[in-house]
Amino acid sequence: MESPPKFTVAHYRPAWWLPGGHLQTLGGKYLRRSGPFPYTRERIDTPDGDFLDLDFGPDPDPGAPLVLLLHGLEGFTQRPYMIQAVQALRAKGMASVGLNFRSCSGEMNLQPRMYHSGGTEDVDHVLRFLRDRWPNRPFGAIGFSLGGNVLLKLLGEREDGGTGLLKAAVGISVPYDLAAGAVYLEQGSLGWLYARYFLKQLKVKVKAKEGLLSPLLDLRKVYASTTLREFDDHATGPLHGFEDAADYYRQSSCGQFLHRVKVPTLLFHARNDPFLPPRAIPHEIVGKNPYLFPAFARRGGHVGFLGGQIPGLPTFWTEDQGTRFFKEIFGSA
Repeated sequence: MESPPKFTVAHYRPAWWLPGGHLQTLGGKYLRRSGPFPYTRERIDTPDGDFLDLDFGPDPDPGAPLVLLLHGLEGFTQRPYMIQAVQALRAKGMASVGLNFRSCSGEMNLQPRMYHSGGTEDVDHVLRFLRDRWPNRPFGAIGFSLGGNVLLKLLGEREDGGTGLLKAAVGISVPYDLAAGAVYLEQGSLGWLYARYFLKQLKVKVKAKEGLLSPLLDLRKVYASTTLREFDDHATGPLHGFEDAADYYRQSSCGQFLHRVKVPTLLFHARNDPFLPPRAIPHEIVGKNPYLFPAFARRGGHVGFLGGQIPGLPTFWTEDQGTRFFKEIFGSA
């Protein structure tokens, strides 16, 4: 196996006009470029009789590196952070494809199961599909939040540490410890607001699939859920083969797999991320793995990391440094 590459991330200077983790988080959502973005959609079948929708961005060169983008909880490829990543990659001569997790593409999937933080099978399936189509192309991946957890778990649970799938990876605001994140949201001053936002969308999907889910779940308890932990107890966990939320969090948290990752991976995280307590950021594990490059900052929020001195005209640290990381890793390979 090749020795780990070298990379030094540039210093992050947070935007002074977005103080605090919550404003950075909201700024990241509303100040990035919005869609709709002209993707080219392709639907592929899954081994269990379902489908996945892939949205391809512009392809500057069929031999250029191709980066798979994985969105966060209740996201999809038209989220501003996904669109801006596509544009940043394109500006550096790289192509991209966004995976819409099951139930997230605008059309409900066919099977009772949907997606969750530890569900790596679909991402593995997509990467193998892409490899079969372009066997000589360099591949990378970016995972945002939940998508980052899925990505890192996939790399770490493989015997080769992910080297058979990717040349480079980036994780942004990853919830390394799902249980700690759930408690942090419940106890945080605005955690109820984030939870209400996600729960509303998740319950709409359950409603749309009542015919499939009613024999499998206690829908009364699902609809009565007031926190994400309660929803995971009554829906996510049992629907995907876990005993309850605690079992789901224990098996699916990617932090326990980080020491096995062998793909050069850049990790962005902020201490004031409202979705994960600072103590859950895996400084020690990351520091011991030479393939992991920490871009840990004091400020930045959740998928925020906005800079710039002029209010309303932000710069974007993760897009800038993430694309530079890919260019250096792909170039050295």
